[in-house]
Amino acid sequence: MQPPDDPPARGGVLVLLPTYNERATLPGTVAGVLHHLPLAQILIIDDGSPDGTGRIADQLADHPRVSVHHRAGKLGLGTAYVWGFQAAIDRGYDYVVAMDSDGSHLVSELPALVAAAEAGAGLVIGARWVPGGKIVNWPWYRRWISRTGTAVARIALKSRLHDLTSGFRVLDTSWLRRLDTAALDSQGYAFQVETAWTLERMGCPITEVPITFVERVEGRSKMTPGIVWEALRGVLRWGWRLRFGAGSSATKRGGAA
Repeated sequence: MQPPDDPPARGGVLVLLPTYNERATLPGTVAGVLHHLPLAQILIIDDGSPDGTGRIADQLADHPRVSVHHRAGKLGLGTAYVWGFQAAIDRGYDYVVAMDSDGSHLVSELPALVAAAEAGAGLVIGARWVPGGKIVNWPWYRRWISRTGTAVARIALKSRLHDLTSGFRVLDTSWLRRLDTAALDSQGYAFQVETAWTLERMGCPITEVPITFVERVEGRSKMTPGIVWEALRGVLRWGWRLRFGAGSSATKRGGAA
């Protein structure tokens, strides 16, 4: 698949919104982004949502700052972001925002994350597990899974980052150009961990900005035991390579730190 052949953006911010069955929350998220980032463009990437999210996205794309890309089926979060990253590079954007479209990531916090990127960070992570970070309406077991998973990932990958699994991010496209996305192992939610860790090893300047994560109130969570297991397997595999092999192969283009 090729990114859309829109005219080059020549700088600015592209907000990526991967969607699968988010018809109830997508309009509010898009409206919030348009309000809080008045110069940004939005690219919705829909994985053939059976609930009609794609049709909602088409309606939202009547706005001149919103576009949509339809994929044939549920191809995974990681592949959606890889496609969106390439679209941002090809269209000349300076920064890419990655965020959920279900309302869990507060659009009001977008300006602070973008400002951190403009101040020089190659990757800005909206972090829950740093001073000032919060989580609203999570049951204890979700907190335990997230905290434990983050601790295991930090130890296994020798990472200094406090929230490797956060999906609320801003990336500088100059660093994305150095990232060999074709060599990334993961296609689902583990993509967040692998991308952050790989950029860290490449020497990318990373800033963690505290955010408030709000558990979704509409629709169903995509988190399943299979997703957790995928992420754990990935962390253990990358940790093994780090100690006994070559580390993440995605660092080959940019070089490891």
